[in-house]
Amino acid sequence: MDWSPLYISLRAACGAMVFTFFFGVLLARWVSGLRGPGRAVADGILTLPMVLPPTVLGFFLLLIFGRNSPLGRFFLSLGARVVFSWQATVIAAAAVSLPLMYRTARGAFEQIDPALIAAARTLGLSEGVIFLRIMLPLSWPSVAAGAVLGFARALGEFGATLMLAGNIPGRTATIPVAIFFAAEGGRMDIALVWVLIMTGLSFAVILPVNLWGGRRI
Repeated sequence: MDWSPLYISLRAACGAMVFTFFFGVLLARWVSGLRGPGRAVADGILTLPMVLPPTVLGFFLLLIFGRNSPLGRFFLSLGARVVFSWQATVIAAAAVSLPLMYRTARGAFEQIDPALIAAARTLGLSEGVIFLRIMLPLSWPSVAAGAVLGFARALGEFGATLMLAGNIPGRTATIPVAIFFAAEGGRMDIALVWVLIMTGLSFAVILPVNLWGGRRI
């Protein structure tokens, strides 16, 4: 049995978690500070990947990173190809998990008492200092939970990964992709093994979040 899908999935999920953590938190801070229609538009764009079918999201990623796109030609000029590469597994996983991280962080920021932020501003603190020393520490439990949930979502990504990265054994074949093709090929025993592994990994990721949340209630 080829165990490379386990390594590929963990690598993609870890890479996606690093990306979505930083960008999700920064985007949540930016949107929470917007006012007017621009806030609704920005929130809708950032939340859209959460409700789009994964294959639709994967098609958009193909348009963005394909060899005929400006970004794809740029990477090709550097000698790198995104489509059907291991980087594509990270990009696909990050695209589907970013909205989850963003929504969780934004909800945490908006629960902070505005009086604390106003008091910090009257004391002359800059927006960067307020964010790093007041907003982020106060919302850290929710932000950390969002990162863990984003990791779990990235770990189970299938549709966008198959569209952008394909099914290259030992390179882009993640666990969900391996399950699909094993079941399609009639190898139900191998598919069952991967299903049990994925279920165990997902439960192992979710359980600490639930236990931590239970102690805080």
